[in-house]
Amino acid sequence: STLLRCINLLESIDDGQIFLDGAEISDPLIDVDEVRRRLGMVFQSFNLFPHKTVLENITLSPIKVHGKSKDEANSHAMHLLKRFDLADKADQYPDRLSGGQQQRVAIIRSLAVSPRLLLLDEVTSALDPVLVNEVLNTVKELKEDEETRMTMVIATHEMGFAQQVGDQVCFLEGGEVVELGSSQQVLQDPQDKRTKDFLQKVHEAGRL
Repeated sequence: STLLRCINLLESIDDGQIFLDGAEISDPLIDVDEVRRRLGMVFQSFNLFPHKTVLENITLSPIKVHGKSKDEANSHAMHLLKRFDLADKADQYPDRLSGGQQQRVAIIRSLAVSPRLLLLDEVTSALDPVLVNEVLNTVKELKEDEETRMTMVIATHEMGFAQQVGDQVCFLEGGEVVELGSSQQVLQDPQDKRTKDFLQKVHEAGRL
Protein backbone atom coordinates (compact mmCIF):
# COMPACT_ATOMS: atom_id res chain seq x y z
CA SER A 1 0.00 0.00 0.00
CA THR A 2 2.81 2.41 0.87
CA LEU A 3 4.56 1.68 -2.43
CA LEU A 4 1.40 2.47 -4.39
CA ARG A 5 0.91 5.68 -2.44
CA CYS A 6 4.52 6.63 -3.24
CA ILE A 7 3.91 6.02 -6.96
CA ASN A 8 0.84 8.25 -6.79
CA LEU A 9 2.90 10.85 -4.88
CA LEU A 10 0.61 10.65 -1.86
CA GLU A 11 3.58 9.88 0.40
CA SER A 12 6.89 11.70 0.73
CA ILE A 13 9.81 9.73 -0.71
CA ASP A 14 13.01 9.71 1.34
CA ASP A 15 15.20 7.92 -1.17
CA GLY A 16 15.09 6.26 -4.58
CA GLN A 17 13.45 7.19 -7.86
CA ILE A 18 10.14 6.51 -9.57
CA PHE A 19 9.85 6.68 -13.35
CA LEU A 20 6.73 6.89 -15.52
CA ASP A 21 7.21 6.56 -19.28
CA GLY A 22 10.93 7.17 -18.84
CA ALA A 23 10.53 10.41 -16.88
CA GLU A 24 11.30 10.69 -13.18
CA ILE A 25 8.14 11.59 -11.29
CA SER A 26 9.76 11.48 -7.84
CA ASP A 27 11.69 14.68 -8.53
CA PRO A 28 10.64 17.22 -5.83
CA LEU A 29 10.16 19.85 -8.55
CA ILE A 30 7.69 17.74 -10.54
CA ASP A 31 4.14 19.01 -11.10
CA VAL A 32 2.28 16.55 -8.87
CA ASP A 33 -1.13 17.36 -10.33
CA GLU A 34 0.12 16.73 -13.85
CA VAL A 35 1.47 13.31 -12.83
CA ARG A 36 -1.74 12.32 -11.09
CA ARG A 37 -3.74 13.16 -14.21
CA ARG A 38 -2.05 10.16 -15.82
CA LEU A 39 -2.68 7.80 -12.91
CA GLY A 40 -5.74 6.02 -11.58
CA MET A 41 -5.93 4.65 -8.06
CA VAL A 42 -8.47 2.32 -6.48
CA PHE A 43 -8.36 2.33 -2.68
CA GLN A 44 -9.19 -0.41 -0.18
CA SER A 45 -12.23 1.41 1.18
CA PHE A 46 -13.82 2.60 -2.10
CA ASN A 47 -13.57 6.34 -1.23
CA LEU A 48 -16.70 7.19 -3.20
CA PHE A 49 -18.37 10.52 -2.44
CA PRO A 50 -21.50 9.54 -0.46
CA HIS A 51 -23.44 12.68 -1.45
CA LYS A 52 -22.99 12.06 -5.19
CA THR A 53 -24.63 9.45 -7.38
CA VAL A 54 -22.65 6.71 -9.08
CA LEU A 55 -22.66 8.68 -12.34
CA GLU A 56 -21.56 11.89 -10.60
CA ASN A 57 -18.73 10.03 -8.83
CA ILE A 58 -17.45 8.70 -12.15
CA THR A 59 -17.73 11.94 -14.12
CA LEU A 60 -16.35 14.35 -11.51
CA SER A 61 -12.67 13.96 -12.45
CA PRO A 62 -13.16 13.84 -16.24
CA ILE A 63 -15.09 17.13 -16.04
CA LYS A 64 -13.21 19.02 -13.31
CA VAL A 65 -9.66 17.78 -13.93
CA HIS A 66 -9.57 16.68 -17.58
CA GLY A 67 -11.84 19.33 -19.06
CA LYS A 68 -14.39 16.98 -20.63
CA SER A 69 -17.86 18.26 -21.36
CA LYS A 70 -20.64 16.91 -19.18
CA ASP A 71 -22.24 15.12 -22.13
CA GLU A 72 -18.94 13.50 -23.15
CA ALA A 73 -18.14 12.44 -19.60
CA ASN A 74 -21.64 11.04 -19.04
CA SER A 75 -21.53 9.11 -22.32
CA HIS A 76 -18.19 7.50 -21.51
CA ALA A 77 -19.27 6.74 -17.93
CA MET A 78 -22.46 5.02 -19.11
CA HIS A 79 -20.42 3.01 -21.63
CA LEU A 80 -18.24 1.72 -18.79
CA LEU A 81 -21.18 1.10 -16.46
CA LYS A 82 -22.93 -0.95 -19.15
CA ARG A 83 -19.77 -2.90 -19.79
CA PHE A 84 -19.58 -3.94 -16.15
CA ASP A 85 -23.34 -4.51 -15.75
CA LEU A 86 -23.90 -1.50 -13.50
CA ALA A 87 -25.84 0.80 -15.83
CA ASP A 88 -28.98 0.44 -13.69
CA LYS A 89 -27.05 1.86 -10.71
CA ALA A 90 -26.05 5.14 -12.39
CA ASP A 91 -28.52 7.30 -10.43
CA GLN A 92 -28.13 5.54 -7.09
CA TYR A 93 -25.99 6.69 -4.18
CA PRO A 94 -23.09 4.56 -2.93
CA ASP A 95 -24.84 3.51 0.30
CA ARG A 96 -27.49 1.76 -1.81
CA LEU A 97 -24.88 -0.55 -3.37
CA SER A 98 -23.21 -3.70 -2.09
CA GLY A 99 -19.52 -3.55 -1.22
CA GLY A 100 -18.64 -5.38 -4.42
CA GLN A 101 -20.68 -2.94 -6.50
CA GLN A 102 -19.07 0.05 -4.76
CA GLN A 103 -15.60 -1.28 -5.47
CA ARG A 104 -16.47 -1.91 -9.12
CA VAL A 105 -17.73 1.67 -9.35
CA ALA A 106 -14.43 2.83 -7.83
CA ILE A 107 -12.58 0.88 -10.56
CA ILE A 108 -14.80 2.40 -13.25
CA ARG A 109 -14.16 5.87 -11.79
CA SER A 110 -10.42 5.31 -12.29
CA LEU A 111 -10.93 3.95 -15.81
CA ALA A 112 -13.03 6.97 -16.79
CA VAL A 113 -9.90 9.14 -17.06
CA SER A 114 -8.07 6.60 -19.29
CA PRO A 115 -5.04 6.39 -16.97
CA ARG A 116 -1.58 5.47 -18.18
CA LEU A 117 -1.14 3.41 -15.02
CA LEU A 118 -3.81 1.92 -12.76
CA LEU A 119 -2.94 1.32 -9.10
CA LEU A 120 -5.11 -1.12 -7.14
CA ASP A 121 -4.57 -1.21 -3.40
CA GLU A 122 -5.93 -4.37 -1.76
CA VAL A 123 -9.21 -3.90 -3.61
CA THR A 124 -10.83 -6.94 -1.95
CA SER A 125 -9.72 -6.43 1.66
CA ALA A 126 -12.87 -4.56 2.73
CA LEU A 127 -15.25 -7.03 1.09
CA ASP A 128 -17.29 -9.93 2.32
CA PRO A 129 -15.70 -13.15 0.96
CA VAL A 130 -18.79 -13.75 -1.17
CA LEU A 131 -18.13 -10.48 -3.04
CA VAL A 132 -14.39 -10.96 -3.58
CA ASN A 133 -14.75 -12.88 -6.86
CA GLU A 134 -17.07 -10.18 -8.22
CA VAL A 135 -14.27 -7.61 -8.00
CA LEU A 136 -11.43 -9.96 -8.98
CA ASN A 137 -13.32 -10.96 -12.13
CA THR A 138 -13.60 -7.27 -13.03
CA VAL A 139 -9.81 -6.88 -12.75
CA LYS A 140 -9.30 -10.01 -14.86
CA GLU A 141 -11.56 -8.53 -17.54
CA LEU A 142 -9.44 -5.37 -17.57
CA LYS A 143 -6.29 -7.39 -18.11
CA GLU A 144 -7.77 -9.41 -20.96
CA ASP A 145 -9.71 -6.65 -22.74
CA GLU A 146 -7.83 -4.83 -25.50
CA GLU A 147 -10.13 -1.79 -25.21
CA THR A 148 -8.96 -0.84 -21.72
CA ARG A 149 -5.69 -2.75 -21.56
CA MET A 150 -3.21 -0.80 -19.47
CA THR A 151 -0.40 -1.30 -17.01
CA MET A 152 -1.69 -2.20 -13.57
CA VAL A 153 0.20 -2.37 -10.27
CA ILE A 154 -1.75 -4.42 -7.76
CA ALA A 155 -1.12 -4.84 -4.05
CA THR A 156 -2.86 -8.03 -2.94
CA HIS A 157 -2.76 -10.95 -0.53
CA GLU A 158 -4.90 -13.03 -2.92
CA MET A 159 -2.08 -15.24 -4.18
CA GLY A 160 -4.25 -17.34 -6.49
CA PHE A 161 -5.42 -14.13 -8.13
CA ALA A 162 -1.86 -12.82 -8.40
CA GLN A 163 -0.84 -16.03 -10.12
CA GLN A 164 -3.68 -15.76 -12.65
CA VAL A 165 -3.30 -12.11 -13.64
CA GLY A 166 0.28 -11.17 -12.78
CA ASP A 167 2.87 -10.89 -15.53
CA GLN A 168 5.41 -10.10 -12.84
CA VAL A 169 5.11 -10.71 -9.12
CA CYS A 170 7.10 -8.83 -6.51
CA PHE A 171 7.22 -10.13 -2.94
CA LEU A 172 7.83 -7.38 -0.39
CA GLU A 173 8.73 -7.69 3.27
CA GLY A 174 9.67 -4.91 5.65
CA GLY A 175 9.67 -2.41 2.80
CA GLU A 176 12.24 -4.39 0.80
CA VAL A 177 11.92 -6.32 -2.46
CA VAL A 178 12.61 -9.89 -1.43
CA GLU A 179 11.88 -11.57 -4.76
CA LEU A 180 10.88 -10.41 -8.24
CA GLY A 181 10.05 -12.48 -11.29
CA SER A 182 7.27 -14.07 -13.31
CA SER A 183 4.21 -15.22 -11.41
CA GLN A 184 5.16 -18.81 -12.19
CA GLN A 185 8.69 -18.41 -10.88
CA VAL A 186 7.91 -16.48 -7.69
CA LEU A 187 4.78 -18.38 -6.67
CA GLN A 188 5.72 -21.87 -7.83
CA ASP A 189 9.51 -21.92 -7.49
CA PRO A 190 10.54 -19.21 -5.00
CA GLN A 191 14.24 -18.82 -4.30
CA ASP A 192 14.27 -16.75 -1.12
CA LYS A 193 13.53 -18.42 2.22
CA ARG A 194 11.18 -15.61 3.26
CA THR A 195 9.11 -16.11 0.12
CA LYS A 196 9.07 -19.87 0.69
CA ASP A 197 7.94 -19.46 4.30
CA PHE A 198 5.17 -17.05 3.33
CA LEU A 199 3.87 -19.27 0.51
CA GLN A 200 3.94 -22.33 2.74
CA LYS A 201 1.56 -20.54 5.10
CA VAL A 202 -0.60 -19.52 2.14
CA HIS A 203 -0.77 -23.15 0.99
CA GLU A 204 -1.59 -24.34 4.51
CA ALA A 205 -4.46 -21.84 4.61
CA GLY A 206 -5.73 -23.13 1.25
CA ARG A 207 -5.28 -19.73 -0.43
CA LEU A 208 -3.15 -20.92 -3.36
